[in-house]
Amino acid sequence: MRHWLIKSEPDVFGIDHLAKAKKEPWSGVRNYQARNYMRDDMKPGDLAIFYHSSTTPPGAVGVAKVACEPYPDPTQFDPKSEYHDPKSTKENPRWMLVDFEFVAKFPNEVTLQQMKDDPSLEGMVVLQKGTRLSITPVEAKHFKRVCKLGGWKA
Repeated sequence: MRHWLIKSEPDVFGIDHLAKAKKEPWSGVRNYQARNYMRDDMKPGDLAIFYHSSTTPPGAVGVAKVACEPYPDPTQFDPKSEYHDPKSTKENPRWMLVDFEFVAKFPNEVTLQQMKDDPSLEGMVVLQKGTRLSITPVEAKHFKRVCKLGGWKA
């Protein structure tokens, strides 16, 4: 099993939205590296830290689980969608996604600053300068530490 960190803005789609929906396609990813992680590396059952970005303070708020194999993101084919890609075809889709299933909301948010200040999280991709990807791999030890800081026992 691999571990991930997935970022979303809480006012667009936050952990509470996922808890209510129970399962949701992770659509609209338009970065090739993030797409490659979903397409090539994510497997059903992998766990992800759900991270609220573009908010004050940003931080880890819960856990989600990869719920299916990757499949083409339908928003790329919809001309009315903000994620429409006219160069993508159903025969040759550019953008893939996986569904994420709600697992848990942390009792305590783990802020970005707390993560930066914790020496045991050194090397975590999301903490590296210049990293802005919405999906990043997470080492098992970092995943466990963030869950512990959030007050959730995996």
